[in-house]
Amino acid sequence: MNNREIFQRLIAQTSEAPVGLEVVNAEGLYLFDNKGNKYADLISGIGVSIVGHRHPKVIESIKNQADRYLHTMVYGEHIQAPQTQLAAFLRGILPPSLDNIYFVNSGTEAVEGALKLARRYTGRTEIISAKSAYHGSTAGSASLMSSTFFTGKYRPLVPGIKFIEYNDSSECDKITSKTAAIILECVQGEAGIISGSCAFFKAIRNKCNETGTLLILDEIQSGLGRTGHWWAFEGLGIEPDILLTGKGFGGGLPLAAFISSKEIMHSFAAKPVLGHITTFGGNALCCASSLATLQVIQEEELIAQVVQKTDAIQLIARHTKVSDVRIAGLWAAIELADSEAIMMVIQRLKEKGVLTDWFLFNDKSLRIAPPLNITMVELNTCMEMLLQILNSL
Repeated sequence: MNNREIFQRLIAQTSEAPVGLEVVNAEGLYLFDNKGNKYADLISGIGVSIVGHRHPKVIESIKNQADRYLHTMVYGEHIQAPQTQLAAFLRGILPPSLDNIYFVNSGTEAVEGALKLARRYTGRTEIISAKSAYHGSTAGSASLMSSTFFTGKYRPLVPGIKFIEYNDSSECDKITSKTAAIILECVQGEAGIISGSCAFFKAIRNKCNETGTLLILDEIQSGLGRTGHWWAFEGLGIEPDILLTGKGFGGGLPLAAFISSKEIMHSFAAKPVLGHITTFGGNALCCASSLATLQVIQEEELIAQVVQKTDAIQLIARHTKVSDVRIAGLWAAIELADSEAIMMVIQRLKEKGVLTDWFLFNDKSLRIAPPLNITMVELNTCMEMLLQILNSL
């Protein structure tokens, strides 16, 4: 069997129509297939390749760490420089209250850990999520989805979950002294880039303070410069009790984290010990990759460039076939008439060598989320291709 046949027969599928691109190489913005075709990755592997594919400084850091050691012991037992140096860097881009970091493997594990931590620290069981939110696909994370479309076959899920309307401050009254935590995205990603309002988040923060409820902010997609700040919550004028990061955090390798205060996080360390356990969380190779990625974002001043690059995407809003463009930094949803139009655009862009996608809860919108270091020439070229396709619809 060739690779495609093996993929179709032996690799578990998540849909009946995978993209099926056979990748043999990647560099910067581009992926290359087995036929020599080049594709601009305008979605960063769904937010993962935040400084592009195989950035030289990230690759150098990975190689250097591979020459030293890989796995040595389950998380939290050995002192490993890749973890400590990464934690020290994070400390410099976080508010003082977020001073304790728990490294895990993926965004959904960060969510699971945060839910456990909130219940452990508060002694409460109720969790509140927002309608149309996406926080992952494991059992606890999936329980935070309001729609039963993706979860109906797996019920009953984790109990004690309530839902509120996103951006509706009147819903704050659902947060009570029984609520362990409310978990929110600063920008609802899979709903199609729905940005949170300052008024809503400040009302939520105040209600959490009043009731002793922990505020968990999921910045797995919105963090690390994507919205023009290191963290999207900086633009909302609030701070969380627990912060989640992932996807681009690993620089192309599997790494995520949930971050809180030392006081709250200490709940996992005693009575009983080992409140949360992971074998591979904080893997040395992944942490080395992460630190190099964050340093690239800082040294190349990529966050400062987000606004200019956003303007190039905003021009698409003028097209008559576009019903709406929702933008949160270098992250956009371009809404068309229906899902058929979106699928047609995705396919035609692929034929022209540009990779895009739709959103899990919004199939009428086109996902745009390129690496932060995409050049203006590259971005304008991709937008011109999109305009050509829109003209042909």
